[in-house]
Amino acid sequence: MPSILFVCLGNICRSPLAEAALRAEAERLRLDLIVDSAGTGNWHAGEPPDPRAQATARRHGVDISGLRARQVTPADFRRFTHVIALDHDNLANLRRIMPDDATAELSLLLDHLPGREGQAVTDPYFGDDAGFEVTWSEVTAAAERLAERLRLTRD
Repeated sequence: MPSILFVCLGNICRSPLAEAALRAEAERLRLDLIVDSAGTGNWHAGEPPDPRAQATARRHGVDISGLRARQVTPADFRRFTHVIALDHDNLANLRRIMPDDATAELSLLLDHLPGREGQAVTDPYFGDDAGFEVTWSEVTAAAERLAERLRLTRD
């Protein structure tokens, strides 16, 4: 079964939104996936997503209030089939901590969205609520493409 780990810096904004978007799309497609998120930093470990991220997800019919931030571990590179970074800095950090026996495919989320390859998902943390909507739009579009790719791989 495909298993996807989304990774951003603190695991309270972008990666929980990406997790929520892919869970929703997988449910819509009746696709069995394991989906999780983590951060490369640990300062938010155990905390729920940013209230603005929760409000954005809620506006789109998804409840992320039960999620809790955690830090990515070397074991995640064996536990998940895909480890997906939300930006270049986190991708570089993941490459540094990835163990030699890693089995996960490593990529940027927007690499899965034609026309957006190599781009970072907008970080809304230091902005206003509108930035979270931009992030939701980006992660949702990429999650739809990723889920479709995983569905086709399964069939």
